[in-house]
Amino acid sequence: MGEKRDPRITRRALLVGGAAAAAGTALLAREQIGDAWWRLPGVTRPRKEGELDHAGARWRAASNANLRRADRPDDYEIDRVVVHVTQGSYDSAVRAFRDPGHGAATHYIVTQAGTVTQLIRELDVAFHAGNRKYNERSVGIEHEGFVDRPRDFTGAMYAASARLTADICRRYGMPADREHVIGHSEVPGADHTDPGPHWDWDRYLKLVRAALAAPEPSPTPSGARAS
Repeated sequence: MGEKRDPRITRRALLVGGAAAAAGTALLAREQIGDAWWRLPGVTRPRKEGELDHAGARWRAASNANLRRADRPDDYEIDRVVVHVTQGSYDSAVRAFRDPGHGAATHYIVTQAGTVTQLIRELDVAFHAGNRKYNERSVGIEHEGFVDRPRDFTGAMYAASARLTADICRRYGMPADREHVIGHSEVPGADHTDPGPHWDWDRYLKLVRAALAAPEPSPTPSGARAS
């Protein structure tokens, strides 16, 4: 038989240990709440109206009905860029994404002139891919034009979009390849055909990789440049 233990000592040790553990747990909980208090129910992460994720973009807010507030990449890892085509003009796409009844929106639109507009923060989940998992893990980029008109995909558009995609890849540590930069038509369950057969993937990814090899752009200025 083993040595008899004093039950009083055992009980005291348990009481002291239990109190210490409870205090430690409470302290840890306070620290966690202090570090991420916006995770509490009904609280959203602080953000500035019109703040941009990509230097040089302009801000036009999409309707909140066409996105889901989130805290990416902390709650959902970002590991995809999804390339879209608007099937219409820039103005018609902006109107649609600002319409709460439309049910869809994207993070960015790139015009044929090479102007980049941000409509949704990358923090948030945009309803753009038609697949919940892909929405949660991706950034969506629309391009002004029609899939059956190759002339719509201008050099200025390719260059501006490539800089944007390179910026996204750099910030989230994504490779610039066809596994991580995909078309809307490649999203599982998608019924869209964009960007279509005239989108030059070889040209586009070559431009993305060149932009990644260039010096990093200057930090995004604070505030919006609304139009």
